Amino acid sequence: MDRPAGSVNKKDKTGYRQIYFDGRPYNAADLAWVIMTGRWPRRTVDHENLQRSDDRWSNLRLASWSQNRANLRRYKNNKSGFKGVSLFRPNGKWKAQIQVRKKKIALGHHDTPEAAHAAYAAAAKKHFGEFARAS
Repeated sequence: MDRPAGSVNKKDKTGYRQIYFDGRPYNAADLAWVIMTGRWPRRTVDHENLQRSDDRWSNLRLASWSQNRANLRRYKNNKSGFKGVSLFRPNGKWKAQIQVRKKKIALGHHDTPEAAHAAYAAAAKKHFGEFARAS
């Protein structure tokens, strides 16, 4: 059985596979990009399935910073259960917001977290297309 080159760095806990060459660590996804295209990536190499150690060519794509952030799962400390949704305590409504090009965009206050999430999901699809991840 073939094993992937390099190893996942357990110290930094990012989950990215690294390959050492000439004493220097390289991100395996970046090396895969060089091998397949003949050039270093000018943008972030994104793992479409969110598995940072899955460096198969079919799982890699170039992404801007915003696109790469859009492809993240919701944070573990999220209390609403929905990405882009939080409780706005002053009025007791659910606030939806999205970040595009490092700027936060308010998507309104909603009666339910599901309604706020629907607003977030629509905005994510509009702004990020194939990179949108609503959950």
